[in-house]
Amino acid sequence: MPLVWVTGNAGAGKSAVCALLKARGELAADADGEGYHHWADRTSGQVVTDPPDPVPAGWLDRFGWRISRVKVEALAARTAREIAFFCGCPENAGDVADLFDLVICLVVDDETLRHRLLTRTTNSFGKHPEELAAALDDNAGTESAYRRLGATILDGTRPLAEVADAILAAAHRIPSRISRDQRRISRD
Repeated sequence: MPLVWVTGNAGAGKSAVCALLKARGELAADADGEGYHHWADRTSGQVVTDPPDPVPAGWLDRFGWRISRVKVEALAARTAREIAFFCGCPENAGDVADLFDLVICLVVDDETLRHRLLTRTTNSFGKHPEELAAALDDNAGTESAYRRLGATILDGTRPLAEVADAILAAAHRIPSRISRDQRRISRD
């Protein structure tokens, strides 16, 4: 069955929609909360196990929020019988994009992003001025970057239930891996 990547900038609503999908009985993984992401030194690749909170000045220039391809591959292997939703946004998105059957990018305007980051209680990223500035800077190019990857773009400012409904509808329109594999074999 399909593996669907729900992505977008910090504060776009990925974790909230992930929780709602889980509440609706869907197989969904929150990349931040379930250990798929990690901070890493961009030069050495060394994983940072205990990052500072808030990050000091200049820290975000050296360290990046990365995804573990191996962990996403393991999730993909578990999705043989049902659609799975992977919710997260690393800086190395291109390293894992090929693992997904569908990429959905949630986008929000800067005002919404600022408000969500400064008022959320699920994690503290974005509350510090340097983190907020980085998130706002990233927000400017998020939609175009994911359009280049062929993502479906959804307005993350819509009510959460509507966003989840749109994600589910998009996921149910794509063929399963099994049927795609069977079609490929029959053409060979």
